[in-house]
Amino acid sequence: MTAVTEALVERVRRRLAADAVAPSPENVARALRAEPGVLGPDTVLAIVDRVRRDTGGAGALEPLLALPGVTDVLVNGPDAVHVDRGHGLEPADVRFLDEAEVRRLAQRLAALAGRRLDDASPWVDARLPDGTRLHAVLAPIAQPGTVLSLRVPSRLSLGLDDLVAAGSLTAAGADVLRGVVASRAAFMVSGGTGSGKTTLLAALLAEVPAQERLVVVEDAAELRPRHPHVVALEARPPNVEGRGAVDLRDLVRQALRMRPDRLVVGEVRGAEVVDLLAALNTGHEGGCGTIHANSASDVPARFEALALTAGLPREALHAQLAAGLDLVVHVRRDHEGRRSVDHVGVVRSGPDRLVDCVPALLLGPGGLREGPGHDELRAVLGRGGVR
Repeated sequence: MTAVTEALVERVRRRLAADAVAPSPENVARALRAEPGVLGPDTVLAIVDRVRRDTGGAGALEPLLALPGVTDVLVNGPDAVHVDRGHGLEPADVRFLDEAEVRRLAQRLAALAGRRLDDASPWVDARLPDGTRLHAVLAPIAQPGTVLSLRVPSRLSLGLDDLVAAGSLTAAGADVLRGVVASRAAFMVSGGTGSGKTTLLAALLAEVPAQERLVVVEDAAELRPRHPHVVALEARPPNVEGRGAVDLRDLVRQALRMRPDRLVVGEVRGAEVVDLLAALNTGHEGGCGTIHANSASDVPARFEALALTAGLPREALHAQLAAGLDLVVHVRRDHEGRRSVDHVGVVRSGPDRLVDCVPALLLGPGGLREGPGHDELRAVLGRGGVR
């Protein structure tokens, strides 16, 4: 009986590729006839499984991506695979044979996204055809081997009531956030990586009246609000020749010409901050987006860092923030992986004309608690006719 070795699998894979046929049991058996030794049905099926895993979908990671509630699948070399199902990272019962198998998977996924991944271009950030976000870095740049990060798009579009049922938000907090949307206040959702910013923003957009038009600009399509009138614009990376890129700044400018009732930037992470603030200061009420920050009070500093990369002076940035942005809704993720809406902050300009974000309302499980910016929050909502 011939053992299933990596060399044997590689020879079969090459024969199938040369014949341009699918790795079916019949085709694998035909390719194996050229091999010495007696091959039993178990050997043929084992090789079929290996070749299919190497040539279709996400290979060995496919079952993990299909798990209910999974948000991330992470590969740190051939011997360490982890998943996140909303409660922090947990090890998965999946192993790769060696570094070469991980590398092949990374390169195949990159090719599915129309991107190049090799020694000359050893990392990639792309979106797969099913919407999964792919980030990969090849070894030896990454240690202990090729690293894969797969962010699974949400299969469900949650509303505020769903977040209340999940314990991420209280009913009273949901009423406050509905008031934020109804007031047409300009707001950002802040939080760390994986804290649920996109989920919350989609739930808030579902509260926008049905007669309003949402134009959503994203680096990678993730927002799926329950709303009947959504126009989505998605950025595009350069092709293998380094051409054809469409960045978020271009898309924000196009969105402004598409008669948006609400301009939404899925994640503010670069020079598009300049065009977003310009829009918020020229009559585009109710604009919103997400931004990485450890707390609402850190949001002005984050905006400042992004604006400097676009050449916007600090004074101009703070002036536009003060005039265009009203509120920040902060979400957090605790050490056990639980996500929750933490607090709402108001944007306040100080005597030095620099902007601070002051806590206005704490939305924790203990009930609503007023912060130092509560009266300003009441005023912002009152301008929109919300009590």
